[in-house]
Parts: sequence; structure tokens; C-alpha cells
Amino acid sequence: MLVFSFVGAQKIFLFEIKSEIDPRTSRYTKLALEAATKAKADLLILELNTFGGAVDDADKIRILLLDYPKPIYVFINKNAASAGALISIACDSIYMASGASIGAATVVSGNDGMPVPEKYQSYMRSLMRSTAETNHRAATIAEAFVDGDIILDSTIKKNGKVLTFTTKEAIKNKFCEAELNSINEVLARNKLQSAELIRYEVSSTEKIISFFINPAISGILILLIIGGIYFELQTPGIGFPLFAAIAAAILYFVPYYLNGLAEYWEIGIFLVGLILLGLEIFVIPGFGITGISGLICLFGSLVLIMLNNKSFDFYYVNERQLLNALWPVIIGFLGGIGLIIVGSKALFKSKYFKKISLAGTGILPLDKEENKLQNLIGRTAYTATVLKPYGKIFIDDATFDAFSEGSFIDAGSEIKITRVVNGYLYVK
Repeated sequence: MLVFSFVGAQKIFLFEIKSEIDPRTSRYTKLALEAATKAKADLLILELNTFGGAVDDADKIRILLLDYPKPIYVFINKNAASAGALISIACDSIYMASGASIGAATVVSGNDGMPVPEKYQSYMRSLMRSTAETNHRAATIAEAFVDGDIILDSTIKKNGKVLTFTTKEAIKNKFCEAELNSINEVLARNKLQSAELIRYEVSSTEKIISFFINPAISGILILLIIGGIYFELQTPGIGFPLFAAIAAAILYFVPYYLNGLAEYWEIGIFLVGLILLGLEIFVIPGFGITGISGLICLFGSLVLIMLNNKSFDFYYVNERQLLNALWPVIIGFLGGIGLIIVGSKALFKSKYFKKISLAGTGILPLDKEENKLQNLIGRTAYTATVLKPYGKIFIDDATFDAFSEGSFIDAGSEIKITRVVNGYLYVK
């Protein structure tokens, strides 16, 4: 334990970690420490209750705590397992509640819960050892939290068993200063009852960011991205579908990027997907490997952004996390397809769309030409643009809006008008 003396009026800054250790937790810790600095706090108290999480994010938190210039106490309110143990020993003083525990820091795979290869264990042991040494705790005991083969006195642990301390055991082995059961007791033990206690609360902006990371909201944003891109391609010049898609993409990517989940290369894959789809639609006839590759890139990037992987290293990604990433993307894609099917009918029938789609063609609104259009059934015409399935066709010297009855039709193809529905020509 490091002993600190406080003179005069003190400010105590309280923040808490009561969730899985992931990019959101490391960002939260960074923001909390910045807020403590701004508040000119004399002492920080971390209330901790976690079963662990991602090692890389725990390491980020560890470094933040070790480098912070003011003393930091941790109050383990029941659990400091795995990555939580690393965070705890990075603090200057440790207090534990009755029935609490600290340890069991073996690195396991997120897929099956089995220990990962030795290189990861070695790295974790070094983190535990160096952190314990920095705060004057027994490095060998810290390593034993990770490695069951570390040999200690039999009164501390059995050989072959990963070490976990109860509160009393942690006190006996100098990994805990005292058994306390509330923040008030921590303050009382350090004679800080009269200190000003500042409880950290995330800002409204951070709450909004956390809101958009919710998988259900992510699914809705994906739906808007897919639907917006489709409708913009089908109705060039309107602008609103493209604006909706861009806004949804920003609201999807930015929160994940700020929380350390979205990396540049993952966003790059999404952009590559958009480019491939654009080439398929505007340059390459038909729908083939380019379009399919574009869809795969879009789908893959949206899933990868939600996973805490490091360049396709999924050791720390468990099945639950994978499912949490997959289902909003799948639902978003399926919802986008549904929006396209339902929305297309409503959009293409609307008077507003008819006016926009006919702008600059010199043709009267189609609802006033319905009878004349019926006379065109059976006529031969030529496509002015690719029909995918919507586009423009030429009949004599006039341009009309049309839909393909079947597959995509290339520009310049000879076609036949088959029917007229709601002022639109359908062709084969």
C-alpha cells in the first residue's frame, strides 16, 4: 500500500466499472480520468465489479491508471476476475467487500473458454508482474493469478491451480488493504469523511454515443443505409435517400470508432463495397461477381466493426459477441430488402416522385396521360439507361420512365412495352 497524506480541503472523484472490459470501458476510463483532472481531484476511487474481458482494453486501462499523477484507490465490490485483477493491481490501494474475490486471470479464448496459446499467457504474466512490481506488490503472486504452474507456498495455493484470493486471503498476502463494504467506509478509513465527493457521470454526448452502439439501433441504421443507397440509385436527383444513407452511416460508424471498435481498414472495406456496387450498377452489365463482392464487403465490414478483433484475430471474441454483431446486420439487411420492396411501390406511385422523375423530359405528368400511355402497349422501344429494374426508355423522340418485367436490361436494348400501371410503363 502506498500511503498518501491530504492537507486542507480535499476533492474525491468517484467512478465505476461494473461491466465487461471492452473498448467502451477503456474509453469510459479515459474520459473519467480527464474529468477528474478538470475537477482538480486530489484522490480517485474506482468502484469495480467485473468478471473481466478483453486483455488489450484492460491493458489500456492499466496504463491510464499507472500514469495518472494522483492516487487511485479501487474498491472491489464483489468481483475483480481476469482483466479486473489486472486493473485492480494497477491502483495504488485495494479495498475489498465481504465475500469479494480477485484473481483467475488466465487468458481464455472467446470462442470456447479454453486457455489460449502460451504467447498470450506469457504476455499477461508480464503485465501482471510489472504492474505488481510498480505498486510494490508480490510479482510472483500476481503471476500466479494467470499461471497455475507458478509455485507458491502451499498455504497460498495448490500447485497446478490458478490463484484466486478471497478478501481475507488478499489482506493476508498484501493484495488488499482492508475489508470494507461501502465507499463511505473507504473514506472513513482514510479520514476523508469531510471531503467533497464528486461522482462521475457521462455526458449527454457519451450517452448518445452509447445509445447508437445498441445492437437494435445498429440494425435500424443498417436498414436505412441499405434502403437509402437503393432508393438514391433508383431516383437520381432526389437527394433525400442519399442524405438518409449518409446520416445513418455516420451515426453507425462514428460511435464505434470513438469506442475503439471501428478501425480504418474496416471502414475501408465498407467503402470498397460501395465502389464495387457502383461499378456493378453503372459500368458493368448485369449482376455478377462485382456486385456480389460489393455486398460481401458491406456485410463483412458492418459485422467486423461491431467486434473487438485485431486484424482478424478473434481469440478474444466469444460466440455471444459474434451473435450480437451478426443479428443486427442480418436483420438490417433483411429489413432493407423489405423496405425496398414495400417502399418502391409507394415511392414510385407518389405524385411527388412522378413530378421529379419527369423533370426536364418535357412530358406531362403521367397521371394525365394514362389513356395515351395505354395505346403504347405492344410498341417497340429502346432503353435510354440500364433498367435495374427502373430506368428510362425512348419511344420515338420522347423519354419515358419504365420498369423491367424481369432481369436487368442494358442501355440501348430493344424492348417491348407490355403494360401500364399507375402511369408507368413495364417492358420486356
